[in-house]
Amino acid sequence: MAPRGRSYQLSASPVTVLAHLLFIAVTTLVLVWLLDKREGLAFKSDNKFKIFNLHPLFMIIGFILIGGEAIMAYNTVGGTRTTQRTVHWVLHLIALISGGLGIFAVFKFQNELGIPDMYTLHSWLGIITISLYALQWILGFFSYVFPGAEMGTRASYLPWHTFLGIVILFLAICTAEMGLVQKFLQLVLFQNQEALIVNFTGLLILLFGISVGLTVVLPRSY
Repeated sequence: MAPRGRSYQLSASPVTVLAHLLFIAVTTLVLVWLLDKREGLAFKSDNKFKIFNLHPLFMIIGFILIGGEAIMAYNTVGGTRTTQRTVHWVLHLIALISGGLGIFAVFKFQNELGIPDMYTLHSWLGIITISLYALQWILGFFSYVFPGAEMGTRASYLPWHTFLGIVILFLAICTAEMGLVQKFLQLVLFQNQEALIVNFTGLLILLFGISVGLTVVLPRSY
């Protein structure tokens, strides 16, 4: 009989595998949606919607999914603590750059079509999220990487760093869900495959975020 209080204990390992599978599933859906249903991608085009398509590409795959992988790096990357830390910060940097490119793409799209900027709650939360993400990365870099704070300061800041990382991830997911809802409302009258892809993408992004959160809080199996 399992000891009292441990009968429902779950290891992070199977949840981490699930998170990786969801990463692949979401990436596949986003690429099918943008390349097959939305006419493709371009930074410069007469078809302005190709420019807009870069926004969900960078924000979902680059910002949310890679950012989630960065959070899980300490549980998924083998090797020394230094190696894990390096992968963690590099992936976060890639996510931050992707987020910046995604925001640049949507501003470029709106400016070329004469659409006002920052008029939806989705856009407000997006700017708040990317700003918090950048601040979190800068604070973490100078606390743990270069030049690095004192051990006592690192230890006291670590719970807050972890907590804020999860909060920012779920804020990014909420923002993405709102953006997908906006797109779905434009498609709902047609009841077509594209609307289903948008819905499933939103659902799997949420499940990915939950998997990342569980990976961080659950114990690792060795």
